Amino acid sequence: MTLRKNQVRKDNTMNIPPRLPPFNQEVAHRFLESTIPSSGLPEFLGLRTTLVEPGRLRIEMEADTRLLTRFGNLHGGVLAALCDHALGLVCYPHMQAGQWAATMEFKLNLLAPVSSGKVIAEARIVGMTRSTAVVRIDVENHGRTCGAAQGTVLIMQPKLPKSRD
Repeated sequence: MTLRKNQVRKDNTMNIPPRLPPFNQEVAHRFLESTIPSSGLPEFLGLRTTLVEPGRLRIEMEADTRLLTRFGNLHGGVLAALCDHALGLVCYPHMQAGQWAATMEFKLNLLAPVSSGKVIAEARIVGMTRSTAVVRIDVENHGRTCGAAQGTVLIMQPKLPKSRD
């Protein structure tokens, strides 16, 4: 179903696109290049950015057996890390060079267990100013919603070198 701006959906929500700063296609392209290796926790978890468009980003990972609890489900902390990563990353194509996104807070509802297969997190910017952004993240596995998150990032300005005076 295609909706026009401000048209009400059947579920009584509105399709109001957020006003966002300009989108940097070059930054978005770098996120999608598989030749640029990730590092740290995203690398360990096997997070792959598969879609970047204005105000929207998708990250995928496999529910690796090394990340399962003794009950056979993906640890909730893994889903939290996935959401936290998406929460900040979706903002970067809209930020100025040198700025960085610092998570201030986020809430995650774990809605269904994940024990195998691909996990997909889709982040959408709800609103963004020069200093903050609010982002909603939906997580799915095997075609069902397994998590819903919303958070706020603080957009940090580049640190200026300290003068030697």
